[in-house]
Amino acid sequence: MMKRALPFLLACLWCFSGGIGIAGEFRHVGDYLVKSRMKLTGDKATPIAIKPMLLRVYTDGVEIRVTAEDDPDARSTFEIYRSDGIGRQRTPGGALEVIPGVQALSQSSGLVRHLRLSRETLTITSFPGVSDQTIVTTAVGVEGNPENPSPKKQAQQPSHESSTATVEPSRPDSAPR
Repeated sequence: MMKRALPFLLACLWCFSGGIGIAGEFRHVGDYLVKSRMKLTGDKATPIAIKPMLLRVYTDGVEIRVTAEDDPDARSTFEIYRSDGIGRQRTPGGALEVIPGVQALSQSSGLVRHLRLSRETLTITSFPGVSDQTIVTTAVGVEGNPENPSPKKQAQQPSHESSTATVEPSRPDSAPR
């Protein structure tokens, strides 16, 4: 009896876990096109010139792997610490809403990186260990052919996603910009 029930129980577990496999089995969750990079120093934001770059994102439910274009060896791994959604604002100063998404961290060689991932956007915020600078990289989800990507269409108006990177940590009374 137990031998016959085990495949059914495993199938139920697979369905109820959202199809995420056992840790170690990475699946592709989407492609994102890097649109901007910004260097934050104090209260000054400086755009960094970049070429659009395609990022491929994979997860096993515990970690997120981000690879550059078709080079799987050039990857960054982030440990998921929050999967109950991310906050965004549809209009500046508007109400904060929670949308499906995950947040993850990576720490290596004195560099701490924070990742926010939803179907529409991927944001990586880098905090160098001995520096007063923060680098924010923003990418939008793409559909179709990775050679000729088009931004994913959002069901509603464009949003202004909130990010902890735009809050000045030295002023606790400041609000996201």
